Amino acid sequence: MEIKIEHLNKNYGKRSALKDISLHIPVGMYGLLGENGAGKTTLMRILATMLEASTGTVQINGIDIKNKKEVRKIIGYLPQEFSVYPNMTVYSALDYLGILSELPKHLRKQRINELLRQVNLEQEKNKEFKNLSGGMKRRFGIAQALLNNPQILIIDEPTAGLDPEERLRFYNLLSELAMDRIILLSTHIASDIEATCSNVAVLFSGTVIFEGQVKNLLQLGTGKVYTTTLMQNELNQFKKKHHVISIHQNGTDISCRFLSNTGPQKEWVTCQPTIEDSYMYLLSSLKQGGGIDVVY
Repeated sequence: MEIKIEHLNKNYGKRSALKDISLHIPVGMYGLLGENGAGKTTLMRILATMLEASTGTVQINGIDIKNKKEVRKIIGYLPQEFSVYPNMTVYSALDYLGILSELPKHLRKQRINELLRQVNLEQEKNKEFKNLSGGMKRRFGIAQALLNNPQILIIDEPTAGLDPEERLRFYNLLSELAMDRIILLSTHIASDIEATCSNVAVLFSGTVIFEGQVKNLLQLGTGKVYTTTLMQNELNQFKKKHHVISIHQNGTDISCRFLSNTGPQKEWVTCQPTIEDSYMYLLSSLKQGGGIDVVY
C-alpha cells in the first residue's frame, strides 16, 4: 500500500500552485504541514481526483490517478469544508451518502451502525446535522469518508475549530484507523503532526522543503531555541533582531521564547525545541534566504 507522487505540478494560468512535488507515502499516518496557501489543499484535491495535475504522475496502490473510477473505490476524502443537508439526521445523511456510493442496502445498514459506534456518534444518530457540535461534525465527516471502507483516507485540516478535548478524541480515532490503511493528514498546526504522525512533508509556496520522519524535523531546532526576560520597552527592538515565537507577561517583565542562529548569550536560556519551534525555524530560515541542510 503506497501513494507514489512523481514530479507533480499544478498551474493556474501563469501561477504555480504546486512545483515538482515527489513523495512516497506509506501505510500509517503521514502529515502535510504548511502555511495557509502552501499548496496542501491543492495536492489533496488532486489525490482525491477532484482536480487534475498539470504535469507529473500519481499512483495510488498501483492505480494511475487518471483512472478516477478505480481510485475512488479505494479512497475516502474529508475536505476542509464539509456539510450535508442541515435538516437531515446523522443516520439518514450517512444512508443517503451510502446510496450515492452505490452501497447495497444491507451493507449500508451494517457499515453505518459500525461507523457510528467507531466514531462515537451512536447516541446522536437521530440528531439533525445542524445541531451537531464542531467535533461531532468532524467525526461525522470521518464516518462518511469511511463508508466504502477505503484503503486510503485523505483528511484536510481536520482539527480546525475543535476544542482541546475534541482534538484529543480525534487524534485517538485517527491513530486507531491508521493501523491498516494510509491516512494523509493536512494541517498548518504543527502540534497536530507531532501528536499523530511518524512521517511528514513540509510545503512552502507549492514546494516540498522537508520530507522525512517527524523526529528529524524536530532536530532542526536543536540549539536554536531560547528564552530570555525583557523589559516591556525592550521588546520591539528585540523583535527586529530575533524571530519571536511567543511572549508571556510576568508582572512588569516579559518572558520571550525566540529563535536565533547566533548562539547563546549570557542572559539566554537554551530550550528543548518542540515540533512547532523547529517548523518555525525552518520557515524563518527559508524566508530570510538562509541555508538549511535537510535530509530528504
